Amino acid sequence: MKSAFTLSILLLGLVILSKGQENEDQSSSVPVWTEEDREYLLDNLIRSKIELAEETSGLTNEQWNFKENPDRWSINQIVEHLAIYELIFINEISVALQIGELPQITKYAPDSLFISQDSEGLKRKATTDFTKPFTYTIPLGNNEGKNNLTWFLKMRNESIEFIKGETSNLRIYYINFGPNIHQKYLQAFTHVDRHLRQIRRVKTHPNYPGL
Repeated sequence: MKSAFTLSILLLGLVILSKGQENEDQSSSVPVWTEEDREYLLDNLIRSKIELAEETSGLTNEQWNFKENPDRWSINQIVEHLAIYELIFINEISVALQIGELPQITKYAPDSLFISQDSEGLKRKATTDFTKPFTYTIPLGNNEGKNNLTWFLKMRNESIEFIKGETSNLRIYYINFGPNIHQKYLQAFTHVDRHLRQIRRVKTHPNYPGL
């Protein structure tokens, strides 16, 4: 029964993809994951991890939990949100690896689509628009900030070690028939970059403790 269900989901995804083949922005050949791709991911996943650790190093409890106003997230909540999403990303990647390679998919979106989603100046959907009717990506702020950072770093380090040693073609494993694994990791570090900018804005607020 489980195998039949999985097959039906795969077939449904292939039908959806085939209907989008008219998109001129999509490529038309089987993609290849190169050593340059590996190094690009490693450089940026490591860089964004280090920057997050540096931006939150030595913060006092008051600094972790300072809010620009009651409707904005504290640095603690921002890092909790990043940890939640890091878990979501690696879960999606794990599922894609279990499904296996799909080299028969020859129409796929360009990398630029998954980098630009977190660029400054773009109008983004609310966090809960991606999780309706659930709100699991909204941080509660109940944990200590340093513990949220430890949670994030644990998962990010596992991804870095995975990429260092992986030999298969990560461009032919797909997440929900959308981005491939390489592109999902593009989303992972650009997501951190966006929230690093948010953390830096919080720290420049005139009422931020210690200024």
